Amino acid sequence: MATEIKIKNIPTGYQSIISNGRHSVVGDEPIPAKGTDLGFSPVEFLLAGISMCKVATIRNVARRKGWKIEDVNAELSQVVSRQADGSFKTTIESTISIEGDITDEQRNLLIKEGDNCYVTRMVRGDWEFKDSNILEPVS
Repeated sequence: MATEIKIKNIPTGYQSIISNGRHSVVGDEPIPAKGTDLGFSPVEFLLAGISMCKVATIRNVARRKGWKIEDVNAELSQVVSRQADGSFKTTIESTISIEGDITDEQRNLLIKEGDNCYVTRMVRGDWEFKDSNILEPVS
């Protein structure tokens, strides 16, 4: 099943209305990039997707195993550096805390599962970006 996103960029800053057909959010660029900072930046959306998948995977595994956990919190950061060949190397670091009455062994297993969530596996995988098709403007 394909995932589809529709986006409309409006003339104010770099504000974009992003929709999956059921929910809408606003994206933008920060003020130093001449945006209005009224929404997540593209990189923040990417990190949010990865972190949401990590914590949801942890919760899913804990539920399947019958382990009682409370809040699961994650903090992600990324640093991008340009390589000598002009390509980019992106390093993502995460810190995860799991509240609940679980052992260190259980906590370590849950974090390992979270680090291997499907969005992380997808991002680590092979991507093919096809050129965009032209969509005629709506009159």
